[in-house]
Amino acid sequence: MKRIPEAELMDDVEQAKAYADADFSEAHDSFVTHFRQRFPEFIGGHVLDLGCGTADVILRFGAAYPGARIKGIDGAQAMLDIGRRDVERRGYSAQVTLVRCLLPDHRLPTGSFDAVISNSLLHHLADPGVLWETLWHCAKKGAPLFIMDLMRPSNKQRARELVQQYAGDASPLLQKDFYNSLLAAYVVDEVRAQLDRAGLGYLTAEAVSDRHLIVWGARE
Repeated sequence: MKRIPEAELMDDVEQAKAYADADFSEAHDSFVTHFRQRFPEFIGGHVLDLGCGTADVILRFGAAYPGARIKGIDGAQAMLDIGRRDVERRGYSAQVTLVRCLLPDHRLPTGSFDAVISNSLLHHLADPGVLWETLWHCAKKGAPLFIMDLMRPSNKQRARELVQQYAGDASPLLQKDFYNSLLAAYVVDEVRAQLDRAGLGYLTAEAVSDRHLIVWGARE
């Protein structure tokens, strides 16, 4: 199935609320688990999260790594508003900072982060090279790089089945967004080609579930 792009930003208030109200605990916990398995020596430092959304992944990452100081960036103000509320409410204000930022943004500090992570940003980008360039630009040499994203299914029927399986109890708006995101996602071979073009072919790209892929490795 050919990729069908979707909007880069989820800046509608109702969209953001539907996303925040959905139960992504399985996928977001697995983000932390996969990171820990691939970077067992990482204990903390300055971390950059690209496309942090409502900060649910950041909060789980922060709980797993109390020695991490995490800067989350996102272009959608509606998502950040919810994220900032939850960061403060759950007592992570000293550990987590959220900033509105549209990529590419070369004002981001060069080679300053001990790890760069991202969840579910890649499929939103009209130019995926923006993500790979930002990873390389912001990470210190040897820093863990870890990206998790949706993986496009083979056809629209399979996409509808995944929506029912994993978001059957969610709001119609969330189901629609999930379906569109599945159609906009990349497959592993496409991501590997992107990495090669970006000079990051040494990173590993692999499927880790029926709907997720990851990219990981240390910045050379």
